[in-house]
This record gives sequence, C-alpha cells and structure tokens, in this order.
Amino acid sequence: MSDQALTDRANAAFWDELCGTSMAQVHGVTDSSPESLARFDRAYLDFYPYLSGYLPVEMTGERTLEIGLGYGTLGQLIAERGADYHGLDIAEGPVAMMRERLARLGVREPQQRVRVGSALRIPHHDASFDRVVSVGALHHTGDLTGAVGEVRRVLRPGGSALVMVYNRRSARRAGLWLRGLPSRLRGRGAEHEAAVRRRYDHNSEGGEAPATEFVTASQARALFGGFDSVRVRRENFDHLRLGPWIARREQLLGAPARLAGLDLYLTAVK
Repeated sequence: MSDQALTDRANAAFWDELCGTSMAQVHGVTDSSPESLARFDRAYLDFYPYLSGYLPVEMTGERTLEIGLGYGTLGQLIAERGADYHGLDIAEGPVAMMRERLARLGVREPQQRVRVGSALRIPHHDASFDRVVSVGALHHTGDLTGAVGEVRRVLRPGGSALVMVYNRRSARRAGLWLRGLPSRLRGRGAEHEAAVRRRYDHNSEGGEAPATEFVTASQARALFGGFDSVRVRRENFDHLRLGPWIARREQLLGAPARLAGLDLYLTAVK
C-alpha cells in the first residue's frame, strides 16, 4: 500500500469523529437533533465571526462543492443561501451528518449530493462547479499541492475557490517552535511535530491528525499560481498571556490576526 493510501486510510478513521466535537461537548451538544445542531451552529459562527462573510449572501443557483464537512455548519449555511450544494469528505461520519442536514432542509437527493471520497481524486467532472469551499481540510490530505490542483480542475472558468489552510508564520507556530527547541536539540523532532499537529487538531482520545501541512502566505499564493487571481488574508488568534496580563481571543481578531493569525484564507478565481 502506498504512503498516500495509508494517509487516506488514517484520515478516514481520524476524521470520522466530527471536526468540532470538542466544541460540541463544551456546549452540551450530544445528539444531532435540530435544536442541538442549531446551538452548535450559533457557537461555531460566534467563534469564527468572520467566516460567513467570505461567502456571498445570495448564492442561488451556484453549483457549489464543499470539501471537508465536519459538523456541517458551513454546508448548511451554503445550502440555506440557495446554492446547488454538493459535499465531499474522506470519512463517513461527516458525510452522514451533512446528508441529515440537507434532508431536513428539504434538499433533494442528499445521498447523491454528499459523497465519501478524497480531495485528491474529486469524484466530479472537469469544470463542473461555480464555487469550491474548503475550510481547514486540504492541508490534511498529505498532498496539498495535489488537492489544490483538483480544486482548480473541477472549477469552471471564472469560478471561485475559498480555501483555508494553516499559517506557518502565525504567532502560535512561533510560540510552539520556541517551546519545542529543547526537544529538537535532543533529537526528538518527530515527537515535537506530532505535538504541534495535536495542538491544532486532536480527537477525543488525544491523538493528532495523521497529516498536517503549514504554509506561508507566499507559499499559498504559489500553490494557487494557476488561478487568474488570488487574495490571501490572515484570520484567527489564540488568547494571549503576558505575565498577569491576558488578552482574550475576541480582542485579537482584528489587527493582530491580520499580522500573525493562525489561518490563511485564500479566495481565488480560475
């Protein structure tokens, strides 16, 4: 079995636990009832207040593919805004959740619209979507370059992509690099890298994501070099503690996040 096949298998197992499970637990969401999912969605969109603004308020008729589905908050938002929604995830759990959400919205054929599959082999024809959305998924495939190439392939000319990837030059990464210096000097670099992945994504058992890539803004632009235009914006931040002084995350989502935010949001037009 190839290294990529092993990564795909590990990803399918890891992400079967819905991304956002820890947030759900914090907010007492333990089932998929409409009331529980509405509570989760409010918490999620409050935590990422900038996210919905990256998508048009009116998406009627836009054939849109979302890659990486998690709890389905963003997918439901896209469908509610009128898009001709389709979803793709490597794991069964998120696919089942998104199908359930679409069925409740009255969207036809949710089983056909939302599929299990790899972002490296998107099961759709060339130039078949007006928009592709992938927030926090492509950098986990083990082949970010290949995933971006697939996004471009399935977009129609003039179509747009919204992709979030992790920022290699974020304040968090800088802090983790400094704290991990003793481990690396002792020859324990692999352990440190696993700890970094765990800090970004972990399951309920404390295991880290099988694969995670981090890129700089300039590397991200190069990845999307085959597009006619690309815009990169930094978002997201951690709480910041300096001695007794604490700046809450909500206070840092403006200028500090623009400079050294955790995530890079790329909006690109083919």
